[in-house]
Amino acid sequence: MRRAMKLLLVEDDPALQTTLQRSFEKAGMQVVICGDGARALDRWRASVPDVVVLDLSLPGVDGLNVLAHARSEGLSTPVLILTARGTVGDRILGLNGGADDYLPKPFDLDELEARIRALARRIEGRSGLPEPQRPAFCGLSADPESGAVHLNGQVLELTVRESALLRALLARPGHAVAKERLFELVFPGEADVHTEAIEVVVYRLRKKLQQTGAQLVTLRGLGYLLKAGGSP
Repeated sequence: MRRAMKLLLVEDDPALQTTLQRSFEKAGMQVVICGDGARALDRWRASVPDVVVLDLSLPGVDGLNVLAHARSEGLSTPVLILTARGTVGDRILGLNGGADDYLPKPFDLDELEARIRALARRIEGRSGLPEPQRPAFCGLSADPESGAVHLNGQVLELTVRESALLRALLARPGHAVAKERLFELVFPGEADVHTEAIEVVVYRLRKKLQQTGAQLVTLRGLGYLLKAGGSP
């Protein structure tokens, strides 16, 4: 007999917790509940789930930070982000941060269950297959599985915002990405943050890239790009 799928639900709304738990258990899943971002990683490690459903707006620690820490620790469980933040920038930041799927609130319960089962099947289908190749630039590569950025195979220590910025630039090295576009990815939905705040993230990331063979270049009026020519 096939074992029940084990699901970790990280959601702070008690009413939604109850609704989802009942729905998932009725569908034959085992559900572990966590309503606090600060405790989510402990529950994740302890429960060893098949799929994680993760809200972004959590007390204690934001969902994106929970996801970033999990991926940096090597926790590769597929993650579906479930959140009221529905902008394209939020979706891209979440997926670039290591999420496998994204469903904005309000949502249909049947669609949510279908997406969860699809994630579980996708992971089962990877068993025994080689890891997907990661395109690299000057020793830098963005891991599509964990969401981490590596330098010559080693995880590069970055903040969530630095990682989002670098991943966006690594997607098209040698090509300029507009400051406004990068701002949407690095500061999603933060209307009270000035666009120039992206320059602080660029400054910090540029310093961290000094150990690599890549340079983060500012092109006035165009944006930023990565090019070869740093000092590894």
